[in-house]
Amino acid sequence: MAFSDVREYTHLTDDEIEAIGAELDEIRREIEASRGQDDRDYVTRVITLQRRLAAAGRITLFASFFPPAWLLGTLMLGSAKILENMEIGHNTMHGQWDWMNDPEIHSSNWEWDTTQPAEQWKHSHNYIHHQFTNVLGHDNDVGYGILRMSRDQKWTPYNLGQPIYNFMLAAFFEYGVALHDLDIESIRKGEKDPKLLKKQLKQIGDKIGKQALKDYVMFPALTGPFFLQTLTANFTANIMRNVWSYMIIFCGHFPDGAVHFTEEELEDETRAEWYLRQMLGSANFEGGKLLHLMSGQLGYQIEHHLFPDLPSNRYAAISVKVKDICQRYDIPYTTGPLYKQYGQTLRTIMKLSLPNRRTSDNPAPVTPREKRRLRDDERPTRRSELGKWSGAASV
Repeated sequence: MAFSDVREYTHLTDDEIEAIGAELDEIRREIEASRGQDDRDYVTRVITLQRRLAAAGRITLFASFFPPAWLLGTLMLGSAKILENMEIGHNTMHGQWDWMNDPEIHSSNWEWDTTQPAEQWKHSHNYIHHQFTNVLGHDNDVGYGILRMSRDQKWTPYNLGQPIYNFMLAAFFEYGVALHDLDIESIRKGEKDPKLLKKQLKQIGDKIGKQALKDYVMFPALTGPFFLQTLTANFTANIMRNVWSYMIIFCGHFPDGAVHFTEEELEDETRAEWYLRQMLGSANFEGGKLLHLMSGQLGYQIEHHLFPDLPSNRYAAISVKVKDICQRYDIPYTTGPLYKQYGQTLRTIMKLSLPNRRTSDNPAPVTPREKRRLRDDERPTRRSELGKWSGAASV
């Protein structure tokens, strides 16, 4: 069920919540003061690795008449796309490397290798999702407008198809994300500004066209007689990236323990309460350094939601301090193996395809409020750490 008051949920006093906020602010100051050459070296190494993987994969595909070469080239290309999407693109667009003042690795310049335009991503993700994490009616990441992920969301017969929708969303996740900032609900209700919609659709169409030209025409043509082999390799690499990024993102928001909130929680929310909501509404998963690298360090989703603009390579160290805070104040710190987190998420998707009366083992939900999503000019002031976004006027 969704909660309307994190104070009541956690049984913390006002002074305790503010003390937690002060500790987290201090962690931020420490990291900001210590950013330096090691962090710069980290991101440049990852970018170099990603580019070499992509180049090696494409070179290997010139020998794709030999099945092992096709498989190897596809795996390298898929891994390069995952790295670019998760550890480089996502984190760069959060402004994690803006302090370096390097125009090549800056949130204002980076355009990632996927179908959603960066500017729309920075609005729907940095501005909306990170500011209103798991707040029903505000955060469209709760099901991506396709899946019912909370008992507080109204059930309709449409939801019976969730297993199919979930499969399609995973396989073609980049296209689900590409449509994310359109706000399908407002379009359906006739509340979307037609001029803004037209601009966004054109931007999306242009980006999809460029991606398709690159992956399904230009690069396959370069391999000459192996056009079809390269085309299928590129398609497979994109599916690899889509399924992986879908799973990582869903595991950070929907395992058991990740809490949803009603819009009442936003009323007079302090910075410390915002911190608390990020911890309660997010979930981590456990694994080694390679797993965390390939997931964009989003195995530390709690830390990412607390500090989305701090360097991702610092999340492991930050997590030790955040976990200590949670233990001292008896705050849930949701984490577990990746397979367990996704298993719980998949179970939720399947269960919530049915009406609430068919899942009576859960507490009764809060009655959903029939209210449109707010426009940006009606929303509370955004947090400065959520990453740069220049506004809808530039879309």
